[in-house]
Amino acid sequence: MTEDWASWHGAYDQPESSLNRRLAAVRRRIAAALDEQPPGRVTVISACAGQGRDLLGVLPDHPRRADVVGRLVELDPRNVEIATRSAEGFGVEVVEGDASLCSAYAGFVPADIVLMCGVFGNITDADIEHTVANLPRLCRTGGTVVWTRHTGEPDATPTIRKWFADNGFREVGFDTEPGYHYGVGTHTLTGDTLPFQPEPRLFDFRGYVRLATS
Repeated sequence: MTEDWASWHGAYDQPESSLNRRLAAVRRRIAAALDEQPPGRVTVISACAGQGRDLLGVLPDHPRRADVVGRLVELDPRNVEIATRSAEGFGVEVVEGDASLCSAYAGFVPADIVLMCGVFGNITDADIEHTVANLPRLCRTGGTVVWTRHTGEPDATPTIRKWFADNGFREVGFDTEPGYHYGVGTHTLTGDTLPFQPEPRLFDFRGYVRLATS
């Protein structure tokens, strides 16, 4: 079975869905991260950005919107088209490409804000660990990473949070709600930014259906 990643976004429009609640939490974390940035340009990158509803849902009403530049990377052309329309008027470009490749973010790293939302639930635990270990190549020291992962069994979020700590990140917060199965992690890089290397592949995006049946 192949996931329909454009139709999948429909759950965001259901007020009491976990995706809707998760999106609200992610937007709050993005807005807070923007609030904390020093004056001047704010660089944002987003992996597997989908329709960009997280960042592009924050910018219209945020006082730092004119300072934001960045790149949203998404493979599904329908989602790219929607995100591109939403990004009009902002300094954010939407690129149709493979978000697993570090080279996709060249020119925008090390970023002030790195979004890994909708990624960790679609890749193996080994690839999550590998990705977290390489995030200091994409994020500046003092920058913020926002990520998501479901909390259904087996709940990998405690382990993921430890991997962030092991790789020089300080946890800012972890958001979830009783009765819902989403987790939103926010971390600041307190360790050193690592040299950017365009060659590494961060993960193999398998999709949640393929993971569940493998």
